[in-house]
Parts: sequence; C-alpha cells; structure tokens
Amino acid sequence: MIKFGIQQGLNVARLGLTEDQILTACVLADKVGYDSIWYMDHSNVPQWNHAIVNDPWVMLSAIAAITNKVELGTCVTDAVRRHPSNIALASITLDRVSHGRGTLGIGAGEAQNIKEFKIQWDKPVGRFEEQLQVIKLLFESSPDHRVSFKGEYYELDNACLQAAPIRKPHPPIYMAAGAPRTLALCGKYGDGWIPIGYTPELYEEHVKSIKQSMKENGRDDSKFQFGVDIDVYFADDTEVAWAKMKNAVKVSLFKPEVLKVHGIEDVAGFDFKKYFTEYSMSNQEWIVKMREAAQTIPDKVARSSIGIGTPDDIIPVFERFIKAGVNHFIVRFWGSGYFGSIDKFGSTVLPYFKDQNNPRK
Repeated sequence: MIKFGIQQGLNVARLGLTEDQILTACVLADKVGYDSIWYMDHSNVPQWNHAIVNDPWVMLSAIAAITNKVELGTCVTDAVRRHPSNIALASITLDRVSHGRGTLGIGAGEAQNIKEFKIQWDKPVGRFEEQLQVIKLLFESSPDHRVSFKGEYYELDNACLQAAPIRKPHPPIYMAAGAPRTLALCGKYGDGWIPIGYTPELYEEHVKSIKQSMKENGRDDSKFQFGVDIDVYFADDTEVAWAKMKNAVKVSLFKPEVLKVHGIEDVAGFDFKKYFTEYSMSNQEWIVKMREAAQTIPDKVARSSIGIGTPDDIIPVFERFIKAGVNHFIVRFWGSGYFGSIDKFGSTVLPYFKDQNNPRK
C-alpha cells in the first residue's frame, strides 16, 4: 500500500502560519484521508524573519489531541541537541498520547541548528549510531529491565524509562540518510527512510544500498517504509510556477550524490563537506555560493524531483518515484493556498493511487 503524508516544514514556516492554522490544516488532512503528518525540528529558519518555528514534540502532541487516524512523526529531529534518553521518552510519550500513532523521524543533525548554539558536533555519524543504539535500548527498558551502555559519546548505567510504547516493539524509526555510512545505518537500525532533495534515479540507487545493508544485517525489508519528502506546487500555468520554484529546487538537489548519478560535473572549488558541517543558513556568503553553483543542474533533472502544475502533471512524477521504490510520500505543499492544496491533492491525487479500480489508471 502506498502511503501519503503532509509535512509541516519549511513550507509552513515560510508562510508564517500560526499554531491554530497549522492545527486546522492537520484536522483537514486527517479527515481527507492522508496517512501521516510530520513536523520539522529546527531551532530557527533565519532566511525568513517572519517565520514561526515551534518545538515539534509539543506541536505533535497538540495535533494528536485533535486527529484520529494519521500517524505522527518528526521529519526529522536529532539527538545532538537533546540527550538520546529525551528523544526516546518524547517518542514514547507521543505514541501514548496519540494511542499508538507515534513515529520517530531522526537524522544526524545539521549546522543550521547547531553552530550558533555552540553545540558540540564532531564525528556526527559516529555519534548518530550511538544515539540510535541508546534510543533502541531505552525503548525496551523498564524498572524490571534496566539497560547499560558504554560508548565513545554516551553511557547508560542501569538506566530505564517508565512508560511503555503502544506500538510494538517500539515506535517506528524513520531515518534521514543520504551518504554511504548513514544509508548503511538506516538498513541496520531503521524501520523507514526519509530522504529529501532526490531525483528518482538517485532514489533507486540508494534503495539498493539500504536493502543491501538490511540483507547484511539479517533484516527483512518487506515492511520497510521507503519514504521521500517531496515538494508539490499546484498551478494552472506550469511554466510560470516552475520559474518561481526552480532556483530553490536546484539548491535542494545540489549534493554530490545527485551530480554523480546524473553525470553532472562537480563545481570546482565548492567544498560540500565544509558547507554542510560548518556553515548554516545564516551565512549569506555560502548561501549565495551554493545558489550559484546549483544552477549547473539541468532543468530536466530538477523537474523530475517535484510535482508541479495540475494533478495530471503531478501524478506521473509520483508514479516514477513509486517505480523507484517509494511507498510513503511526505508532501510539502508550496504556494499561498496551503489549505486548498491539502484538499485538492486529497480529492484528486490520493484517490488515483488509493482506488485500485480507478479508470484513470
């Protein structure tokens, strides 16, 4: 079964929606028939001064109280800014207050949320693996089953949490991953995968990597959730809409993996590792450099990553991603008509994929 969710992320922050407006959008999504709702975890988005950026765990608990069916998760949090025990307890609490709908979306972290707050972030992938190990241990802990752990970055000494999750064996863990080491961790520890800024071709390649890791770790991939965070922009005039979106889309795709899989030459002098680990969105010089360099991505490649135009324009993009391996779409709606987009997608695109007897197929 193909699942569809909505993301309360940069798209919502950019609009400056209030908490009440976001809650209204979530109620609509629950009623229309979406499968999941996700909330970003950022400390700020300094590129938009008017944006409202809230804590995801508090907002998801509020969303849980007014929805009935949708799964709820972070897209994505990190355990760099909080101890893994806090992430584990927050995940269990969300699962309990939502009556078994909680999900943990987690990644290794990024400079935007860390640099200005002077949070230590050396060896992020090594830290990430230990965080996952600690979280999974604590998911299974209780006063009668205390756990210990001694790693390079974290230690537990006869520790436990005192709230059992409703979802068994624990809330699903969806991981943000896009490099060889994190893709391997996703196959080893994850129940799902949530990448962002992908073309179908890159998605196919990384699905293979995750499945290979799962095989090496003796895991069954039949129930694994292959998600993708995908942008949708409804418009009657596709070309006008693309002109508005293309620079931002190319920036989101500007990563070594995309360039490699599409045979695009590296931009001389651009240090990807330095950009992603040392510079945040508040560094205007590097933002300009990245925007300029990203324009080397051809329009055809960039447009394959986004649903833009009418429902008939958008459906083939989703079909191509399904062929690439996606079984859980997490949609970020762009444009001013946020509520209308949720409703329009729910009344046109969702039925196309969910109704097996749909004559349009």
